[in-house]
Amino acid sequence: MPVTPKAFLLLALLVKRRPRAVSKEEIREAVWPRTFVSESNLSSLVAEVRNLLGDDARNPRAIRTVYGFGYAFCAAVLEDAPQEAPVAPPGRAELLGPTGRTPLREGTNLLGRGEGAVVRLDGETGSRRHAVLRLEGEVATLEDLGSKNGTFLNGTRVDGRTPLADGDEIEAGGRRFTFRRGAPSDSTRTDLRP
Repeated sequence: MPVTPKAFLLLALLVKRRPRAVSKEEIREAVWPRTFVSESNLSSLVAEVRNLLGDDARNPRAIRTVYGFGYAFCAAVLEDAPQEAPVAPPGRAELLGPTGRTPLREGTNLLGRGEGAVVRLDGETGSRRHAVLRLEGEVATLEDLGSKNGTFLNGTRVDGRTPLADGDEIEAGGRRFTFRRGAPSDSTRTDLRP
């Protein structure tokens, strides 16, 4: 189901800290770092997450309001064992950047400052969840995740899922990368001379 990046951040924070309540201040710092937002922004975001989950503020099954403090995730959670996504075969797909080569995984590759980022963006211009590069078979796409400073592909700001091609230049969080994609079959032809 579609979910906005900020709603996802809120839900992930509440689930991670369950059953402990998370203060409004801690939520604002995690979702809107170093930015002033009104109380109504947080209330609207909580309402959005509740709506996604089919939850009701008066009869909470997932997100409980802790009056005067914050919110807590109160639904039962079934956890799967974490599974690493397989790394794409060597040379199949990678980002070349200021710190070297980063092999990309089949599926989702997060670019950001936060936990779980495949490509780390250090510094203040990169968001925690800045952008995502997806590898799905032979298709590669880049998508900005609502970052404050944007993600650029060949000098143009990315708006929505954008296809990638070998040699494309990506700029995210003040860092530049080159997307490299090997041909589906990189084997050497054998010359059968007598």
